[in-house]
Amino acid sequence: MKNILITLLFVAFCSLHAQDFKAYRFYTGKGKEIKTDKLISELADYDVVFFGENHNSSINHWLQLKITEGLYQKKNGQLILGAEMFERDNQPQLNQYLNGNFDAKKLKDSARLWNNFSTDYKPLVDFAKAKKLNFIATNVPRRYASQTAKEGLQSLNSLPEKDKSYMAQLPVKVTLETPGYPEMKAMMGDHADGTKTMNFIAAQAIKDATMAESILKNFQSGKTFIHYNGNYHSKEFGGIYWYIRQKNPALKMAVISVFESEDPELKIPEKEYKPTDFNLVIPADMTKTY
Repeated sequence: MKNILITLLFVAFCSLHAQDFKAYRFYTGKGKEIKTDKLISELADYDVVFFGENHNSSINHWLQLKITEGLYQKKNGQLILGAEMFERDNQPQLNQYLNGNFDAKKLKDSARLWNNFSTDYKPLVDFAKAKKLNFIATNVPRRYASQTAKEGLQSLNSLPEKDKSYMAQLPVKVTLETPGYPEMKAMMGDHADGTKTMNFIAAQAIKDATMAESILKNFQSGKTFIHYNGNYHSKEFGGIYWYIRQKNPALKMAVISVFESEDPELKIPEKEYKPTDFNLVIPADMTKTY
């Protein structure tokens, strides 16, 4: 009897001190927690969904895949995928892989893939391949963004027409009215050269505008276009979201933003929290893929 009592007391003690580790929590823009099944149901009503990410977050990438799988079921396959991580001029190679004509090695050898492609983005591409879904390479080739940062947006005007086909139609509007861009200006510091600062912002703008144009060109009525991009490209309804809104304000769009927290309960952060439609809070010490 004494041994049984000791065992029960030990179990009770462990229960009181057990840590319930949370890997993620989703919140609405109004601060209410939302479960993933409810989130998927709501996302299915949108034309375009931006799923922001921290590029090296393992849980962020896993959730992108699981939410995409859920959306596919909810939408009866009426889904289009697209991503910042693939550049427009690599669309033919990506299509060859999706069609089964390229294996993973040939795709890697022929396209400019990110270093974390195998762990973080290949599962999404393989899902599109298995379900025969379109996967759109939305981003501008990085060489043109680099050129813009160094020489300015106007330097793109002299490029051949084929090169211009890989970017948003010129001229691209660059304004500090775009959410997020004033923050970029502040990052450069008060003493930074004005031209250099605006070129830096213009390089971001050519990326955002090109991704926006890519989404608009490939969007199909009745389908949900889910786009994976770095959190900065859609935070505060700026970036890609802002450029699409200038061209087609009628589209129903949702932004999923991501925030890291050191709070084990993953409550809404008290600082630097600017929510969008849906907000993912993940542990700051979550495993990084690089």
